[in-house]
Amino acid sequence: MKNIMEYAFAHPCASLHKATRDPNLSYRILLPLLLTTFLSACGGTNSEQSMSSKDGYGETALSEQESEPEKGPHRGRLLKDGDFTLELAIFETGVPPEFRAWATKSGQPLSPDEVNLNIKLSRLGGKVDDINFAPQGDALRGDTVIYEPHSFVVTINATHNGVVHTWEYDNFEGRTKIDTAVAEALEIGTSVAGAVVMQKTISVYGQVTANSERVRNITARFDGTIKTVSASQGDKIRKGQTLATVESNESLQLFTITSPISGVITQRNANVGEQTAGRQLFTILDNRTVWAELSVFPIDLAHVKTGAPVTIIDTTSGYQTKGNVSRINPLAEADQSVKVRVVLDNKKGQLRPGRHISANITVGEHTATLAVKRSGLQAFRDFTVVYAQIGEEYEVRMLDLGLQAGEWAEVLGGLEPGSRYVSENSYVIKADIEKSGASHDH
Repeated sequence: MKNIMEYAFAHPCASLHKATRDPNLSYRILLPLLLTTFLSACGGTNSEQSMSSKDGYGETALSEQESEPEKGPHRGRLLKDGDFTLELAIFETGVPPEFRAWATKSGQPLSPDEVNLNIKLSRLGGKVDDINFAPQGDALRGDTVIYEPHSFVVTINATHNGVVHTWEYDNFEGRTKIDTAVAEALEIGTSVAGAVVMQKTISVYGQVTANSERVRNITARFDGTIKTVSASQGDKIRKGQTLATVESNESLQLFTITSPISGVITQRNANVGEQTAGRQLFTILDNRTVWAELSVFPIDLAHVKTGAPVTIIDTTSGYQTKGNVSRINPLAEADQSVKVRVVLDNKKGQLRPGRHISANITVGEHTATLAVKRSGLQAFRDFTVVYAQIGEEYEVRMLDLGLQAGEWAEVLGGLEPGSRYVSENSYVIKADIEKSGASHDH
């Protein structure tokens, strides 16, 4: 790892992709640690570009992150213009978040009736929230809910005695900027949120077993002495291949025992010189198909139907394959589960009888008018979020989620249909936002 890190720091842009491909390196651990250096050298993100006031992360935003704005008696931000002061706070006690404001002149409180106040919130993507205020008690109350994320450019116009006082500041949270070339090097993948037919599934466990309908137990047609044996346990054989020759006890003639199927010899009970004596000599298994025997418990059994699609995962190797429910056992096991059988194609020999498996059985469908890939979900404060992409900027979108099934999560609120969001490697965006210290300023 040391050599990789030294090379990466020496050649940050060129080596980023190479470094993350090293089999001995967990890039999910390394990338957040090196993200600042890589992005700074390759073009930078929000914190590296903060010296430019045109990119949305100028000196004002940086200074606000480094030091808390001055607060008033209502714990709101103090905005001063000569002897006129406006205190602005986001109020959310018992109500959805909304602005409240208090004005003073030369340190003396002004009646809310004396001030005309308007605030515009310019959000990422060009949307502007236009908020007007009306007196309520000793304060001015905004007429618009301030929905999440609380990330916008705030433009304030307050008029008192014909004099207009204007302020503007950045109030960003959960936002970062990454150059396109850097995002491609970091393999940040995006998708467009839209309608999806989601598969409802249940998770079960079981075991791979031999397909007993493809097992043959071989005996001799006549009793006699075994003269030759040409196959051993574990041998792969083809249909019609000679397994042994036997001399009949009655006619003393030789006859040949051949395999009725192609497969693998799983058992051999035949040696030269032995009598056949009507016993089983060979067991042959055609393992080109196997069974998955799955245990389904009563709480889920009513939802499982014959023909239902099933995804099988070998818990030892991670190998995955698909099949359909072919049989539901009418009898319950001692633990009250019921065996559900899936016939699986095994021409590649990846599934071995006796292996433990997990499975997802599809039990229905649900049409979600809006859904995102679960691979893009991240935690932000107390929310589950995705990161919306607009140009080279990324910003949190707090989600109200419904059904989660398979690779999809239904979105009930917090994201507009057609939004482009980060669906792959979203942890990189999260790491950069956490590194930049974007706060939630009320």
